[in-house]
Amino acid sequence: MKMAFISDIHGNAIALDAVLADIEKQRMDKIYVLGDICYRGPEPKRSLDLVRSLHTDVIKGNADEWVVRGVRKGEVADKVLELMNIERQWIVERLEPSDIEYLDSLPTTLNLTVEGVQLSAFHATPTSLFDTILPNADDSQIETSLMQAQGAEVFIYAHIHRPYIRYINGKIIMNIGSVGLPFDGLTKASYGLVEIEDGHIKTSIRRVNYDLESVVARYHEVNYPNAEMMSNIIRTAKI
Repeated sequence: MKMAFISDIHGNAIALDAVLADIEKQRMDKIYVLGDICYRGPEPKRSLDLVRSLHTDVIKGNADEWVVRGVRKGEVADKVLELMNIERQWIVERLEPSDIEYLDSLPTTLNLTVEGVQLSAFHATPTSLFDTILPNADDSQIETSLMQAQGAEVFIYAHIHRPYIRYINGKIIMNIGSVGLPFDGLTKASYGLVEIEDGHIKTSIRRVNYDLESVVARYHEVNYPNAEMMSNIIRTAKI
């Protein structure tokens, strides 16, 4: 069984197009989506439509929750709260009411058993859409925050836009990075691959080229409220 895990598209449908094309070339059996589909990108509706067309398991991310109910004080720095809600309103105006209902209805965790191997997947942690567990977190923090599912051998999450794979006490912890807004300085879309065969497990991170300048142009064409800052992130893969 070959599985692709994608997340943090953030309305970058051009990057999503590239990733889905790459997944098709890799002959994956299944795609799973770990949230943050629309918010902060120039093509929220097309991104969501592409995800829904996969007819697969999708879970909610913090940015999906923001689209549903807005960004609240304390969830981001006070100095950016107003702007982020202006961006959120721009996104909502380009979605249908049924799209908002879909995002609101998404579950927050995904537990799989594939050929006897248990996998636990979530956006940020199993109990929070917002907590941040970075690649340099110590083993004890990762165990406490991420490795909560009893019996799971593979733990997969997203949210931090910085992909990595670690091994702790015979378990695999994988962050799949971001399709639409990588933050690790590598300006390529990121997604995770998990292959299970006869109980054997293979994990990897795949990085995919896409047309950065087309995304930058799209931010300006649609008059996105925060186009300059978002364009800079696209061009540098840094915040």
